[in-house]
Amino acid sequence: MKNDTQLDWLISKTKGDVVIWIIVFMLSIFSLLAVYSSTGTMAYKYQSGNTEYYLFKHLFLMCFGLAMLYLCHKINYVYYSRVSQILLWISVPLLIFTYIAGSNINQAHRWITLPGINLSFQTSDLAKLALIMYTARMLSKKQEVITDFKKGTLPIILPAIIICGLIAPANLSTAAVLFATCLLIMFIGRMNFKHIALIVFSGLIFIVSIIIVLHKIGQSTHHPIGRVETWVSRVENFMGDGNQEEYFQSQQAKIAVATGGFFGKGPGNSVEKNFLPNPYSDFIFAIIVEEYGYLGGLFLIFLYMLLLYRSIRIVVKSPKAFGALLAAGLCFSLVLQAFVNMGVAVHIFPVTGLTMPLVSMGGTSLWFTSIAFGIILSVSRDIEENEELEPDIVLGES
Repeated sequence: MKNDTQLDWLISKTKGDVVIWIIVFMLSIFSLLAVYSSTGTMAYKYQSGNTEYYLFKHLFLMCFGLAMLYLCHKINYVYYSRVSQILLWISVPLLIFTYIAGSNINQAHRWITLPGINLSFQTSDLAKLALIMYTARMLSKKQEVITDFKKGTLPIILPAIIICGLIAPANLSTAAVLFATCLLIMFIGRMNFKHIALIVFSGLIFIVSIIIVLHKIGQSTHHPIGRVETWVSRVENFMGDGNQEEYFQSQQAKIAVATGGFFGKGPGNSVEKNFLPNPYSDFIFAIIVEEYGYLGGLFLIFLYMLLLYRSIRIVVKSPKAFGALLAAGLCFSLVLQAFVNMGVAVHIFPVTGLTMPLVSMGGTSLWFTSIAFGIILSVSRDIEENEELEPDIVLGES
């Protein structure tokens, strides 16, 4: 009886879209099952066969993330407008420091190792959250001059260019998805479409030109510049021009997907988890399809599509521009990243290194994803509370 009372109390304190809450818990269950299965080889390699080590570590990180989600959903989303300014100013020096002196993991400076707790913190996760919130804030404040290039477009697009430009050298795929998300909410925020098209066209020409030039310099000097060779190699492999060794990841992912069949091999029975690099993060969708079949993969796609649909409902119902743009931006970021991760596993996109939100194993990335869900639910909670007040206002007027 006591447990039932505590559960009822917790449910009464939990607000926001019920369907999104269900999606969060369903994705969390998927995550626990997939991470436990895919970390077996790593457990034997680094933890003397203790296969529960990574499961309990991931469970702890997930529980902490869910607690942060709950806390964020209780905060009025209006406060995130001011928070976004602070986080954006913090993100710029953090990204610079990470690129110069960050931990080198998998040939990329993307992480800062937090002293004392030895936890890797990916600064781009903070910057991504800050930029989306800040873009939503600026769009809501610039609505009266949103079609003016100097007064409306430049103050909104410049922070996006700076943040994505700082992320790109170490993590081009994250920068691309983040910039695409910002462009989507700019379009929803009524920014001049011609300005958006001009920015996209100019940006593509600039990035492709820089990559080609740096690639040529690297080839002529025999000293690769940054991660340019990795980007070029991944595109060549995707087009079928790379060597078999470099093509290994995509091959193993396709084997996992192809051998999963409709119903899969069953939980824990994946074979390709022993061959795929990072099966618990970058290629977790391939492991899920192998073990749970096309049925499991389609159900996971359905969950993200349902999240998109429910978030669009929040956008439509939100009475304030900031709330609508905030929910849209965070949702688009999560769903777009999820589908890019899935696309890599089935060879629709080149290998990117993007994880699947709330499913892949991670530390700070899992926490920032949880915060994003919490903010979306905060907007939803505000809509619910306003709808509950409307009948009282009508009765008072009558």
